[in-house]
Amino acid sequence: MPDYLIDPMPPQLSAALVAKLQRVETATVGHSRHWGFMDRGIQPVLRGKRIAGAAVTLAIPSQDSTLLHHALGLLRPGDILVVDRLGDDKHACWGGGVTIAAKTAGAIGGIVDGPCTDLAEIEDSDFPMWCRGMTPITTRVYNLGGTMNRAISCGNVPVNAGDVILADESGVLVLAVAEAEAIADAAIARQERGERNQERVKAGEKLGDISGATKMVLDAMKAND
Repeated sequence: MPDYLIDPMPPQLSAALVAKLQRVETATVGHSRHWGFMDRGIQPVLRGKRIAGAAVTLAIPSQDSTLLHHALGLLRPGDILVVDRLGDDKHACWGGGVTIAAKTAGAIGGIVDGPCTDLAEIEDSDFPMWCRGMTPITTRVYNLGGTMNRAISCGNVPVNAGDVILADESGVLVLAVAEAEAIADAAIARQERGERNQERVKAGEKLGDISGATKMVLDAMKAND
């Protein structure tokens, strides 16, 4: 018999935390943090999307999507489904039908460590997706087993059920719930400083003077004279 390991659905994020995270760009966090970011090969399918929510994790093998179909019936509004393909980069487990099922359940996005298919249907559904590109070769319901809401790896990053997912045009970030609010607060403050600095540049100041880079260069040159 196939092996299925399924844990309970994880707690969801508070509306207040989601709203705060929605203001954060992943690239802002990337100014000061170098871990928790999925491999950059996992790219957004749609432009201009940013999602924040709790991860529902799935690990499914090769050409099989049996557990994915089952999981779609358990999704709740606000969930983000994160799929570990266990190294398979040939078969698309996610296409138009899965997109419609996920969106109907209220999920706000999907992240697949592998390819998807049915680009036009994903676009028509306006459903935020991140994956490793497109392929016409798809999975089937073969009943091979898998895990749900267990620890997985996606984009070379460990993901636990209930972890915070923040995804936008620049990439996908995974955070522990306990640290998410502090990271969001710091990122928002950095973004506000950045906006003020942009206004200063527009007003005629030099970016190197604002950042201190010009002083560093001149001081180094003077020391080498």
